[in-house]
Amino acid sequence: MSLKKILISFALASAVVAGPSMAAEVSGLPDFTGIVAAEGPAVVNISTSRIERTQGGALPGGLSDDPLFEEFFRRFAPPQVRERQVMSLGSGFIISSDGFILTNNHVVANAEQITVTLTDKRTFKAKVIGTDDQTDVALLKIDGSNLPVAKLGKSANLKAGQWVVAIGSPFGLDNSVTSGIVSAMGRQLPDDSYVPFIQTDVPINPGNSGGPLFNLNGDVVGINSQILSRTQGFMGISLAIPIDVALDVAGQLKTRGKVVHGRIGVVMQPLSKELALSFGLANPNGVLVVKVLPNSPAARGGLRVGDIVTAINQQPVTNSSDVQRLISMAKPGTRFDLQVWRDKATRQLTVVSDELKAATAAQASESAQPSSDSKLASVGLVVRPLTPQQQQQLGVGFGVQVRAVSADSARAGLAPGDIIIGIGGEALTSIHQLETAVKAGSGSVALQILREGNQMFVALPLGKSE
Repeated sequence: MSLKKILISFALASAVVAGPSMAAEVSGLPDFTGIVAAEGPAVVNISTSRIERTQGGALPGGLSDDPLFEEFFRRFAPPQVRERQVMSLGSGFIISSDGFILTNNHVVANAEQITVTLTDKRTFKAKVIGTDDQTDVALLKIDGSNLPVAKLGKSANLKAGQWVVAIGSPFGLDNSVTSGIVSAMGRQLPDDSYVPFIQTDVPINPGNSGGPLFNLNGDVVGINSQILSRTQGFMGISLAIPIDVALDVAGQLKTRGKVVHGRIGVVMQPLSKELALSFGLANPNGVLVVKVLPNSPAARGGLRVGDIVTAINQQPVTNSSDVQRLISMAKPGTRFDLQVWRDKATRQLTVVSDELKAATAAQASESAQPSSDSKLASVGLVVRPLTPQQQQQLGVGFGVQVRAVSADSARAGLAPGDIIIGIGGEALTSIHQLETAVKAGSGSVALQILREGNQMFVALPLGKSE
C-alpha cells in the first residue's frame, strides 16, 4: 500500500472534551465549557440528499439467456432508470440572525435538498446563495429571525501553539466538541493555491466539515474543512479555512452569487538554491516564472519566462502559492507592483490582473477540451459538442454527446453516452439548433441518435423536466 498522503475532504470533529471538573483539576489547561455554552447554539447540523439515477439494462425474466433477445433489448429497448437516494451530513454555523450560514462547498455540492437542524431541534429547509469551489466555501440561507449567531474573529491574529476548539456533528452527533492547538499557519496543499490553511491537531471525524473552529475567546477563526491521512482516519493533522478568507468569499457570494478570482496568467515554480545560483541570485528568495500565457496581464506587463519574482507590492515572496493566493483573492483590475530579477539585475514591473475564468483555471486555456457542457434545463439534458477528432472517428459532421439525463429523458430512451446527430430528418449542425428545437417544439421532438455504432430515433418529450 502506498504511503502517499490521502487528502480527505469530508466532515469533521468528535470526542467530547473533559468536563469542567476535570479541567479545574488539571492546572494550566483551559476550560471550554463557557465557549460551548455560549457559541454551541449557533452551530448547526446540515443534512443533504439527492437522487442518483443510473441506467439499467436488465431483461425480463427468462430472456436473459437468449442471445437474440439480449441483442434486441440492448439495441432498441429504452434503458431502465434506477434511482437511489444519496444522503450526507455536515456542519455549519449561523453568521447572521436572519439565517445566513457558512459551511464547506463540498458539504452541499450536488445536493437537491438541504436541511438545517439547530441545537433546539428546529429544522429549516436551506437554499444555496452561492458556492466557491476554489476555496471550498458555501453560503446558505434559512428563513428565520432572532437566530443564535456565532461570534466572528480574525484568523490573522491566530498563532501556532494557541488552543482552539471545534464544534460540529460527527456522524450526526450534533454539538460534539474537540480541542487542540494550532500546529501551523498558512499551510499549502498540492494543487490548491487559494487557501492558506490553519493546521491543527484537533481530532475530527466524518460529519463535521463546515463547522467552526474557535479560539479561547469564543471567536470563530476558521471553518474545519479537511484532514491529511494515510489511513483515511484522523492522524493528527486537521485543516481549517481561515475565517478572514471565508468572510471575504461570503461577502462576494451574498452580493453577486459567485466569487470572482483574479489572475495574471503565469505558471511559476519554487526557487531552489541551485536554480537561484544559475540565474545569478545569491539566495533562493522568490519564485521562477516558467510560463507566460499569451495575451495575459503578465504578458502585457512585460513579464518573461526566466524572470524571478522576489516581491509583490514591496512584500517579499517565498513560494508560488503565496503569489497565486495573493493575486487570486484580489479583485480583477488590481494593480500589482512586481520586483523582478532578470539578467542579474533587479527590475520593477507593473501588472494589472484580470478575471480568472473557468477555462483558465489550472492553465486550461491551452490544454482543456475545446468544448464545454451545455444544459437544456427544460428537458433535463446536459450535452457536450463532439471534438473534431470525435467527429472524425464517428464519421459525423456534427454531434453532441449526452452527458446527463433526467428521469423523463431516460424513460424516453436517452442515456448518457448517446450521440445526438439529427433532429427529425435534418442533420444536427449546432447546439443552437438543438436549443431552438427544444424551446419551439411541443409534445415531443424526434432525435436521431448514435449508440454503439447503431443509429435510431428517440422521441424526447418536451416541457418542464423533473
